[in-house]
Amino acid sequence: MNPQAPVRAADDAWLTAVYHRFHAWSGGRPFWAGLFTLIGGIPIAYFPYADLRLGNVTIAMATTAGAGSLIIGVLLITLGLALWFQQGIRVFAGVASILLALVSLPVSNLGGFFLGFLFALVGGALALSWSPGKPQDAAPAKAEEVADGPLGVPGPRETETAYATETTAHADGGRNSAG
Repeated sequence: MNPQAPVRAADDAWLTAVYHRFHAWSGGRPFWAGLFTLIGGIPIAYFPYADLRLGNVTIAMATTAGAGSLIIGVLLITLGLALWFQQGIRVFAGVASILLALVSLPVSNLGGFFLGFLFALVGGALALSWSPGKPQDAAPAKAEEVADGPLGVPGPRETETAYATETTAHADGGRNSAG
């Protein structure tokens, strides 16, 4: 790149626009919870079907619970995507991903050798702890100003009595209206 070449704003504008659009999209949803849950499902579903080749020797990780591992992995991937696009199910998805992560320990090669287990567990915890933010107001709300007393100290409100002895319980000889 030539340092003396003129730089146009349109050259970098698309990358900046994509970044801001992605940041706005991911800021209104449990993005990291969905990402961790989705990443947690991949090793859980992959390791029971993977094989390692060392020369002529093939080491297979096939287990009798291969179908269970595949189901758990696909469900975690689906929950991760659902957290991105359906924010209303975040509590259900968080609890379900934590339970699926715990079930993956005995079913799926120790939860994808603890890698998928930890990612799914953290994703579920993040989904449970996420709450939607409040939109920012254009102008901050003004507090009520009551400055009737001396030196700016607020005086009694209209609903309060001036003296503590003039309450309804004291005005009727100490009895209330129900007794």
